[in-house]
Amino acid sequence: MQYVQHLQRLLKWLRTTRSGRIASVGLLAIAIVGVYAAYWLVSPLFIDETVDEAFPLSASAVIPDGMSRAEAEETMAAAAELETAVSETMSEAMASATALRSGMFVDADAFHSGEGAATLYQLEDGSYVLRFEAFRVTNGPDLRVLVSSHPNPSGRGDISAAGYTELDRLKGNVGSQNYFLPAELSPDDVQSVIIYCKPFRVVFSVAALSEG
Repeated sequence: MQYVQHLQRLLKWLRTTRSGRIASVGLLAIAIVGVYAAYWLVSPLFIDETVDEAFPLSASAVIPDGMSRAEAEETMAAAAELETAVSETMSEAMASATALRSGMFVDADAFHSGEGAATLYQLEDGSYVLRFEAFRVTNGPDLRVLVSSHPNPSGRGDISAAGYTELDRLKGNVGSQNYFLPAELSPDDVQSVIIYCKPFRVVFSVAALSEG
């Protein structure tokens, strides 16, 4: 009973005095903050926050000196959005050439994809040319065409261990195109073709070549 009387006197004081009104405002503010804090602490138990973020394109990259991981990611993501198409026909010399070995481009990983055929031809004059047909690869900064004696390299470690020859900068990430082998390179050392991002040292796609 005394508790009720004290509570009634407190409420009367809050209503009728200036100090009481100020205290009422303060109590209301505290109550609002308390409710917000309780919601902030408890709401994650009942509300889902959905995230669908892609794995970083630069995850397997070697970051150049002076560049941050975020800058590398931005550079590779911007390049991947571009499409550079090329369409080179087979010359008359290639029309009578002999196909030595060929293979299909495959994805290097879930984020760097490739498709189409790579065929190594010997021309009548004894020179060799590598031709891509129905070709498409994820675009990237400064992509290069490499050939290696490794039968099916899965990364830069395999390429470095087996050795490689850089034929040229990739002419386009889409379309048919030709690359001549240097005279000093033996066709026996061309067992695979690699699309390689030179500045970040990332394999984008590989075609393992085989006879027939």
